[in-house]
Amino acid sequence: MWRKVLVVLSVIFILFMTILFIIYIMKGDSTRWQVALGGILVSALPLFLLRFKKNPFNLPIIIGYYFFLFCTLFLGSISSFYLHYKWWDSTLHFYKGVYVGIVGIALFKNMITTKARNEVSSWILFLFVLSLSVLASALWEIYEFLGDITFTHTMQRGGNKDTMLDLLFGLAGGILVAVYAKIRKQTV
Repeated sequence: MWRKVLVVLSVIFILFMTILFIIYIMKGDSTRWQVALGGILVSALPLFLLRFKKNPFNLPIIIGYYFFLFCTLFLGSISSFYLHYKWWDSTLHFYKGVYVGIVGIALFKNMITTKARNEVSSWILFLFVLSLSVLASALWEIYEFLGDITFTHTMQRGGNKDTMLDLLFGLAGGILVAVYAKIRKQTV
């Protein structure tokens, strides 16, 4: 079931971004066609999960990924939500922190044996989930920085303040899920 949903979501998003890519390249809108091209690439990434016999990610995580792509690429960049709604960027960074934390829990559950999971301290799980969220936030900010110095010059409009707020909101989302994971592990 998850394989079919993954393929359908990937194909729909790839087609959507391809149409946008063609429209914006014909209009000569270099910023938007570059975003759409990136959207084609990142929407194809989950197809690599098909190579695994046992996918570590459940359906809500896969849907959450495409929800994030839609909100960042289409609504945020192409539809200019980042420019029109000051809270949009911070909200997505918070969502990313939560999302990556949930991915961390899924990886922990699916890649660690039950016996080993039972012996791991709840603090280790807390640190793993939080570290993964913070790493994702840091890598995203590096991506924005590199994008600005090579292509767009629009990803970090607020400069250092934007970067620090993004990192703080990603951290807050990660802390929320890490605390949840720690409490849940202690009660199980």
